[in-house]
Amino acid sequence: MPTTRPTGPVPPAEPPLSGAPLLSVEELHLSIAGRDRAGAERTVHALDGVSLRLAPGEALGLVGESGSGKTMTALSVLGLLPPGARVTSGRVLLEGTDLAAASDQVLRRIRGEAVGVVFQDPLSSLNPTMTIGAQVAEPLLLHRDVSRAEARERAVETLRLVGLGQPGERMKNYPHQLSGGMRQRVAIAMALVCEPKLLIADEPTTALDVTTQHQILELIGELRERLGMALILVSHDLGVIARRVDRVAVMYAGKVAEQAPVARLFTSPRHRYTQALFDALPERAAGTGRPLATIPGLPPSLTRRPAGCRFAPRCAHATDVCRTEEPAPRPADDAGLHTYACFHPADPAARAAAAGAAGVVRPAEDAAACPGADADVLLGLDGVRKEYALHSGPFTRRRDRRRVSAVAGVSLTVRRGETFGIVGESGCGKSTLGRLAVGMEKPTGGSVRFEGDDLATLDRAGLRAHRRRVQLMFQDSYAAMDPRMRVGAILREPLVVQGVGDRSAQEERVRELLDEVGLERGAVHRYPHEFSGGQRQRLGLARALALAPSLVVADEPVSALDVSVQAQILNLMRDLQREKGLSYLFISHDLAVVRYLADRVGVMYLGSLVETGPAAEVFARPLHPYTRGLLETADSAVVGGAPEAEPAKGAGPLAGETPSAADPPSGCRFRTRCPLATDLCATTPPEPTAPAGEGHLVSCHFPLLPVAGRAG
Repeated sequence: MPTTRPTGPVPPAEPPLSGAPLLSVEELHLSIAGRDRAGAERTVHALDGVSLRLAPGEALGLVGESGSGKTMTALSVLGLLPPGARVTSGRVLLEGTDLAAASDQVLRRIRGEAVGVVFQDPLSSLNPTMTIGAQVAEPLLLHRDVSRAEARERAVETLRLVGLGQPGERMKNYPHQLSGGMRQRVAIAMALVCEPKLLIADEPTTALDVTTQHQILELIGELRERLGMALILVSHDLGVIARRVDRVAVMYAGKVAEQAPVARLFTSPRHRYTQALFDALPERAAGTGRPLATIPGLPPSLTRRPAGCRFAPRCAHATDVCRTEEPAPRPADDAGLHTYACFHPADPAARAAAAGAAGVVRPAEDAAACPGADADVLLGLDGVRKEYALHSGPFTRRRDRRRVSAVAGVSLTVRRGETFGIVGESGCGKSTLGRLAVGMEKPTGGSVRFEGDDLATLDRAGLRAHRRRVQLMFQDSYAAMDPRMRVGAILREPLVVQGVGDRSAQEERVRELLDEVGLERGAVHRYPHEFSGGQRQRLGLARALALAPSLVVADEPVSALDVSVQAQILNLMRDLQREKGLSYLFISHDLAVVRYLADRVGVMYLGSLVETGPAAEVFARPLHPYTRGLLETADSAVVGGAPEAEPAKGAGPLAGETPSAADPPSGCRFRTRCPLATDLCATTPPEPTAPAGEGHLVSCHFPLLPVAGRAG
C-alpha cells in the first residue's frame, strides 16, 4: 500500500501525566533592573506569573518567539539569572526545595548534580583552555567523593555513552579541535556525568545540520529513557518539539499562553497565538504558491505590564474585552491537561475544515512566474573544483601533502528570476560554493560564468563590476555589520565603494532600501545592536540590494530566527524577487524552508552534487539514498503528497559519520554510509543521469526509483 507523509509535524502518542512532580514552578514573577539608552532606570518584567509542573522522567517543551521568556524560565530553575534579575514572587520547587529562595551554596550543590544544563552554543560554554577530559571530570570532582583516576574513568565512560568515538583519545583534545556535533556531545556528557534527575536543554541543536540535530536529539531521548531523567527542552523549532517531548508550554511575553500534551496541542491548538505559530510553518504553504502566514507587529515591551491580553494588539480576533481584561487559564478538557488563556479560542473543527479547503495546487499566476527550462541562464558552474592545502601546524607555513577537497566537480545553473536551493550537511561545501559564485574564492578547476562572463578571465575592473551584480546575505547579520557604524553609513557603504551617485543620491537610495525591507526611515540613526534579530536580517537584505544586483547568494539567512520572524523574512524575499526579478542561490540546512522557497534544489554531499531537480519533485520522490536519508532524518515533515510506491530500499535516517574532505572515499563519496553500496561504488564515480525524467538528475549507480519501475 502507498504510504502518505503528513504536511506538518506529527506528534507522538499522548502519554498520561501521573505521579508527584519533580519540579513545580508556581506563579513565578521575575524582573530585571537596568537602564535605557538615556540612562534612566527601567525594569523589565521578564516573567509574569509562570506556572509549570514536571513529573519524574517527563519531557516538557517550551516554545514561543524570541523574548517570550522560554530561556529565562528554564534558567530560573538553576538561579542562572542575568545581572539585575531577581525573583519578586513565586516559587521554584525541586523535590520540595525552593530554589528561588535558596542560597548560593544550595544552588551550587544542585547545579550539575541534581540538574544538568546544555546550552545552545557548546563552543562558548566550554572552557577553551581546558582539555575535554578535565571539563567532563570536573562536576564529579566537585560533587562526588572520588579520586582523579576514578573521575577520569567515569568521564571516559560518559563520553562513550554519548557516542563520542575514541573517548580515551578525545579526553586529551581541546574544544576547538572538535566539530560542532562532537562539542555538543561533550556538553551533554558534562551535564550527565553526575546522572542528574533533570536535564535542561536550551536550543541545543539550533546551529546544527539536520543529521547532527537528529543524532543529538536521539541521544538525549535515549539517555533520558536509560537514566530516567526529566527534560526541559527549549526550542523555536516546532518540528523538534512535536517529536521529542510529552507536553508543551507555549509562552508569550513572559506568560504561559497554552499548555497541553504534545499530541493534543498540535492537533487542536486553542490559543490564537499557538495557532498563528503553526500557520507560519513553511510546511503549511509548501507547494501552494501562497505566502507564509505571519504574525503582524511585534511582541509588547515588558518594561510595564500591558493591560488585557498581551497578544491582543497582534490578534485578528481581539475585541474590547481582550484589550481591557487579562484572560485567566481555562481547561480545554475534563482532565485539565490542556489549558489556554484566551477569550476567543480557535475552533479545532473549523481549523481542520479551513486547512482542507486551502488546497495544495500552486496558483496559475504563481506557476507562470517560475522560470522554465528555456529561461536565461544567469549563473553557470561547470565542473567546479575547490581544494585547500593543509598546513602541518598552526605556527608554521610548512605544508603537508594532503588537500581538502571542499568542492568536487560541481555543475549547475541558476536562471533569471528563480531560486536555486542548496541543501546538505555541515561541511558538504555549500558555503564554499556560494563564495565561488560571488567571486570571493577562485576555483581550483572548472569555470564559473555569470551572464556569460568567465570570472577567471576578468581583470580587477571586471571583478569590481561583477560584485555589483552579485551580493551575499550572511547567516549572522550582526557579525556582518560594523557595530561602530550607524545603519545609514552601513547601507551607504557599498554605494560609496562603487562610486554610485553623490551623497544626496546615496542617502535617498538608503531611504528607499529601508522602505523596501519594511523598516522606518529613522533607523538610519541607530546602531545594529539596537535592532532585533529579524530587523537586522532585514538590514542585511537591504545592504545586499543596495547595488541592485541580479543574484543574491543567501547563506543560511533564517536559521537563527524563530518561526514567525522567519516567515516575515521569507515572504519579504519572495516579494522582492517578484518586484525586481531577483535570482537567489539559497543555502540552508532547513529542508522545510528550502522546500517552500526554492524552484529547483541541489543536494550536496562531501563536495559533490548528488541530486538536482525541481524542488517539489526532489522532495516528493528523491532518487539518491542520501537525499532520502536527509528527508527521513528531518524532524519537520517536509515531503508533500505520497510516493508512487512503497519506499525504496535504503530509506531511513542517515547513520554514521561524514568522512574527512581531506581523505574522501574513492568512487562514490557516499558509499561508506550507503546501504546500497557495492564494489562498483568503490571503484567508479557515478555520472549524472535522469532515470525519472529530464530535469531531475541523480549521481548514483542504484537510484531509488519506484518499485514498479525497477528491474529485478
